[in-house]
Amino acid sequence: MKQKITFALIMGIVTTGIISFTLITVNLGWAHLHLAIWLKSWLIAYLIVIPAILIISPFVEKIVHLLISKKIK
Repeated sequence: MKQKITFALIMGIVTTGIISFTLITVNLGWAHLHLAIWLKSWLIAYLIVIPAILIISPFVEKIVHLLISKKIK
């Protein structure tokens, strides 16, 4: 369980950072990109994504296992 929580925390930092930066840059442009706006968006996304990863990942793992085991047979 400790590994899953650590994975979720690190994956959440990386993915939300990339996505929030990309979307703010696309929507506002480089000229209007402010560090405070990006960090606020990053924090909000991070707080949403961590519980989502922890709740959804067991279901996704089961689906992947089913898909992979069917392809092997």
